[in-house]
Amino acid sequence: MLLPAPPPYPPAFGNDQYNNGLRVPRAKDILARWKARAEEVRTTVRMRLGLSYGTDPIASFDLFEPVRSTGPLPVLVFIHGGYWRSLSKAEFSWIAPAFVARDIKVAVVDYGLAPTYPMESIVSQNLAAIAHVWLNAKSLGISRDAIVVSGHSAGGHLTAMMLAARWKTFDARLPIDLLKGGVAISGLYDMEPLRHTPYLNADLQLTLDRVAPLSPLYMTPGSDAPLITAVGGDESDEFKRHNREIGIAWASVLREDVPLPGANHFTACEHFAEPGHRLFEATAELCLG
Repeated sequence: MLLPAPPPYPPAFGNDQYNNGLRVPRAKDILARWKARAEEVRTTVRMRLGLSYGTDPIASFDLFEPVRSTGPLPVLVFIHGGYWRSLSKAEFSWIAPAFVARDIKVAVVDYGLAPTYPMESIVSQNLAAIAHVWLNAKSLGISRDAIVVSGHSAGGHLTAMMLAARWKTFDARLPIDLLKGGVAISGLYDMEPLRHTPYLNADLQLTLDRVAPLSPLYMTPGSDAPLITAVGGDESDEFKRHNREIGIAWASVLREDVPLPGANHFTACEHFAEPGHRLFEATAELCLG
């Protein structure tokens, strides 16, 4: 697909629009809080840690499960952010308890990070993780008809890539409509401006010919699985643009764009796991059908 000509990007564009560590006051404190909450959750919630979905040692996921429920249950697959180059599943166990309390299993996925792993490999790893969940649903106690994918920031991008997937091309055993839906929070759907953001592209190494194959904005959904989107009201104009434009491009499957007034890039993700908040409730409704 022919991409539109990029606008002239001023020198401060990357930090102004994409560097949330600089944009959000006390961002490091928020990340430290997430890590502490995640460690606490792993002492209180029923779980299976480090389940493998591939041969690479990084290819694993943690599965958090309700204690009393029996039979196949819905599963919410969560893909973490970190600009494809930082963080891991270990910092995001705190996503699980609110959903587990609604009888929804939560699978938090790990994947290799840039620059060691190119973005194409990161996408393939997440495709393999989703495929593994479907193929092994019985042993995991999961309903094949109730797999929802979700993610924040770079994980929002990967969520959209999963929804754009042609699953039978990836593995002939898989159904076209493998996913029941997706929830993308503060996602990045257009890689072209990131190609012009030096502090990110030093690791991502995006080139013009790689932009379209890695940009959900220039793709079509792989099925009619519904999409829920959200972006913080205090996020940058670029994050708001990504959210707005995927909603337009994927209008045929957009179920809801949840407003997050007053939320920054990090608190937007926290609302996702907050019972009573519309973002959490919309996600739970999608999982439980």
